[in-house]
Amino acid sequence: MKREGKGSMRISTTGNSNRRGSGQSGFTLLELGVVITLLALFSLLTIPLFGGTSKLGYSARCLNGTIKYLFNEAALTGREHRLVCNLDRGTYSAQVLDADGEVVTLSGIGRETTLAGDVRFRDLQLPDRGTFTSGEVTVRMHPAGWVEETSVHLEDGSGNALTLHVMPLTGTAEIFEGYKTL
Repeated sequence: MKREGKGSMRISTTGNSNRRGSGQSGFTLLELGVVITLLALFSLLTIPLFGGTSKLGYSARCLNGTIKYLFNEAALTGREHRLVCNLDRGTYSAQVLDADGEVVTLSGIGRETTLAGDVRFRDLQLPDRGTFTSGEVTVRMHPAGWVEETSVHLEDGSGNALTLHVMPLTGTAEIFEGYKTL
Protein backbone atom coordinates (compact mmCIF):
# COMPACT_ATOMS: atom_id res chain seq x y z
CA MET A 1 0.00 0.00 0.00
CA LYS A 2 1.17 3.48 -0.79
CA ARG A 3 0.01 6.62 0.87
CA GLU A 4 -0.91 9.47 -1.35
CA GLY A 5 -1.67 12.83 -0.11
CA LYS A 6 -3.14 13.76 3.14
CA GLY A 7 -5.91 11.44 4.42
CA SER A 8 -6.26 9.41 1.19
CA MET A 9 -5.02 5.91 0.65
CA ARG A 10 -4.38 4.17 -2.64
CA ILE A 11 -4.29 0.41 -2.86
CA SER A 12 -2.22 -1.01 -5.63
CA THR A 13 -2.29 -4.57 -6.83
CA THR A 14 0.54 -6.22 -8.57
CA GLY A 15 0.93 -9.50 -10.38
CA ASN A 16 -1.86 -11.81 -11.50
CA SER A 17 -5.42 -11.26 -10.43
CA ASN A 18 -8.15 -13.89 -10.23
CA ARG A 19 -10.61 -11.34 -11.46
CA ARG A 20 -12.12 -11.80 -14.90
CA GLY A 21 -12.07 -9.05 -17.38
CA SER A 22 -14.78 -6.46 -17.52
CA GLY A 23 -18.24 -7.80 -18.44
CA GLN A 24 -17.38 -11.46 -17.70
CA SER A 25 -18.94 -11.99 -14.29
CA GLY A 26 -21.40 -14.84 -13.64
CA PHE A 27 -21.80 -18.20 -15.35
CA THR A 28 -21.38 -18.90 -19.01
CA LEU A 29 -24.19 -20.34 -21.06
CA LEU A 30 -22.17 -23.55 -21.41
CA GLU A 31 -21.84 -23.90 -17.61
CA LEU A 32 -25.57 -23.38 -17.10
CA GLY A 33 -26.32 -25.88 -19.86
CA VAL A 34 -24.15 -28.54 -18.19
CA VAL A 35 -25.84 -28.00 -14.80
CA ILE A 36 -29.33 -28.20 -16.31
CA THR A 37 -28.39 -31.36 -18.23
CA LEU A 38 -27.06 -33.02 -15.05
CA LEU A 39 -30.20 -32.09 -13.10
CA ALA A 40 -32.39 -33.53 -15.84
CA LEU A 41 -30.34 -36.74 -15.91
CA PHE A 42 -30.53 -37.19 -12.12
CA SER A 43 -34.27 -36.60 -12.10
CA LEU A 44 -34.80 -39.13 -14.90
CA LEU A 45 -32.89 -41.71 -12.90
CA THR A 46 -34.63 -41.10 -9.59
CA ILE A 47 -38.26 -40.42 -10.51
CA PRO A 48 -38.96 -44.05 -11.55
CA LEU A 49 -37.96 -45.11 -8.03
CA PHE A 50 -40.99 -43.23 -6.72
CA GLY A 51 -43.33 -44.44 -9.46
CA GLY A 52 -45.55 -47.52 -9.84
CA THR A 53 -44.41 -49.55 -6.83
CA SER A 54 -44.35 -46.67 -4.34
CA LYS A 55 -47.19 -48.00 -2.18
CA LEU A 56 -45.67 -51.47 -2.30
CA GLY A 57 -42.24 -50.14 -1.33
CA TYR A 58 -43.73 -47.87 1.33
CA SER A 59 -45.60 -50.81 2.90
CA ALA A 60 -42.44 -52.94 2.85
CA ARG A 61 -40.36 -50.22 4.51
CA CYS A 62 -42.98 -49.59 7.20
CA LEU A 63 -43.26 -53.29 7.97
CA ASN A 64 -39.47 -53.57 8.04
CA GLY A 65 -39.26 -50.67 10.51
CA THR A 66 -41.82 -52.29 12.80
CA ILE A 67 -39.96 -55.61 12.75
CA LYS A 68 -36.64 -53.93 13.60
CA TYR A 69 -38.29 -51.91 16.38
CA LEU A 70 -39.83 -55.05 17.94
CA PHE A 71 -36.53 -56.92 17.68
CA ASN A 72 -34.70 -54.10 19.48
CA GLU A 73 -37.40 -53.75 22.13
CA ALA A 74 -37.29 -57.49 22.86
CA ALA A 75 -33.53 -57.35 23.36
CA LEU A 76 -33.67 -54.17 25.49
CA THR A 77 -36.59 -55.11 27.74
CA GLY A 78 -35.93 -58.84 28.05
CA ARG A 79 -39.53 -59.59 27.02
CA GLU A 80 -40.84 -61.46 24.02
CA HIS A 81 -42.38 -59.18 21.40
CA ARG A 82 -44.63 -60.37 18.60
CA LEU A 83 -45.60 -59.20 15.15
CA VAL A 84 -49.16 -60.26 14.35
CA CYS A 85 -50.05 -60.24 10.64
CA ASN A 86 -53.65 -60.60 9.57
CA LEU A 87 -53.26 -61.89 6.02
CA ASP A 88 -56.94 -61.60 5.18
CA ARG A 89 -57.36 -57.96 6.23
CA GLY A 90 -53.87 -56.79 5.17
CA THR A 91 -52.97 -55.48 8.62
CA TYR A 92 -50.22 -56.01 11.15
CA SER A 93 -49.78 -55.04 14.79
CA ALA A 94 -47.43 -55.64 17.71
CA GLN A 95 -47.76 -57.34 21.05
CA VAL A 96 -45.53 -57.84 24.08
CA LEU A 97 -45.54 -60.70 26.55
CA ASP A 98 -45.82 -58.93 29.90
CA ALA A 99 -43.91 -60.00 33.03
CA ASP A 100 -46.99 -61.81 34.37
CA GLY A 101 -47.44 -63.76 31.11
CA GLU A 102 -50.24 -61.58 29.75
CA VAL A 103 -50.12 -60.56 26.07
CA VAL A 104 -50.50 -56.79 25.68
CA THR A 105 -51.15 -55.00 22.39
CA LEU A 106 -48.73 -52.13 21.84
CA SER A 107 -49.64 -48.62 20.80
CA GLY A 108 -47.51 -46.15 18.84
CA ILE A 109 -45.34 -47.92 16.29
CA GLY A 110 -46.97 -51.22 17.28
CA ARG A 111 -50.55 -50.12 16.64
CA GLU A 112 -52.58 -51.94 14.02
CA THR A 113 -51.38 -50.75 10.62
CA THR A 114 -52.98 -51.40 7.25
CA LEU A 115 -50.85 -51.98 4.18
CA ALA A 116 -50.98 -48.99 1.80
CA GLY A 117 -53.41 -48.79 -1.12
CA ASP A 118 -54.05 -52.07 -2.92
CA VAL A 119 -51.05 -53.83 -1.33
CA ARG A 120 -51.80 -57.15 0.30
CA PHE A 121 -49.98 -60.07 1.90
CA ARG A 122 -49.47 -62.82 -0.63
CA ASP A 123 -48.08 -65.17 2.02
CA LEU A 124 -45.72 -65.55 4.97
CA GLN A 125 -43.11 -68.28 5.09
CA LEU A 126 -41.71 -69.52 8.39
CA PRO A 127 -39.36 -72.49 7.75
CA ASP A 128 -40.22 -74.20 11.03
CA ARG A 129 -43.98 -73.73 10.64
CA GLY A 130 -44.71 -73.62 6.89
CA THR A 131 -46.31 -71.17 4.45
CA PHE A 132 -49.42 -69.23 5.40
CA THR A 133 -51.76 -67.60 2.87
CA SER A 134 -54.66 -66.64 5.14
CA GLY A 135 -55.56 -66.07 8.75
CA GLU A 136 -53.50 -64.52 11.50
CA VAL A 137 -49.78 -65.34 11.77
CA THR A 138 -47.58 -64.44 14.74
CA VAL A 139 -43.83 -63.93 14.39
CA ARG A 140 -41.94 -63.98 17.69
CA MET A 141 -38.98 -61.76 18.62
CA HIS A 142 -37.17 -63.49 21.46
CA PRO A 143 -35.46 -61.55 24.26
CA ALA A 144 -32.25 -63.51 23.71
CA GLY A 145 -31.73 -61.46 20.53
CA TRP A 146 -33.18 -63.41 17.66
CA VAL A 147 -36.33 -63.53 15.57
CA GLU A 148 -37.87 -66.43 13.71
CA GLU A 149 -36.55 -66.50 10.15
CA THR A 150 -39.41 -65.15 8.07
CA SER A 151 -40.18 -64.27 4.48
CA VAL A 152 -43.06 -61.88 3.92
CA HIS A 153 -44.38 -61.62 0.38
CA LEU A 154 -46.29 -58.47 -0.53
CA GLU A 155 -48.17 -57.89 -3.76
CA ASP A 156 -50.11 -55.00 -5.27
CA GLY A 157 -53.12 -55.00 -7.58
CA SER A 158 -50.87 -54.84 -10.67
CA GLY A 159 -49.08 -58.05 -9.75
CA ASN A 160 -45.86 -56.35 -8.61
CA ALA A 161 -44.28 -58.20 -5.70
CA LEU A 162 -41.71 -57.55 -3.00
CA THR A 163 -40.14 -60.01 -0.60
CA LEU A 164 -38.98 -59.13 2.92
CA HIS A 165 -36.56 -61.70 4.25
CA VAL A 166 -36.04 -61.22 8.00
CA MET A 167 -32.59 -62.20 9.29
CA PRO A 168 -32.84 -64.17 12.55
CA LEU A 169 -29.80 -62.75 14.38
CA THR A 170 -30.09 -59.08 13.41
CA GLY A 171 -33.82 -58.50 13.07
CA THR A 172 -33.24 -56.61 9.83
CA ALA A 173 -35.04 -57.45 6.63
CA GLU A 174 -33.62 -57.53 3.16
CA ILE A 175 -36.12 -56.32 0.60
CA PHE A 176 -36.09 -57.96 -2.82
CA GLU A 177 -38.12 -57.18 -5.92
CA GLY A 178 -40.27 -60.10 -6.95
CA TYR A 179 -41.26 -63.25 -5.16
CA LYS A 180 -38.28 -65.00 -3.50
CA THR A 181 -38.54 -68.13 -1.39
CA LEU A 182 -36.36 -69.07 1.60
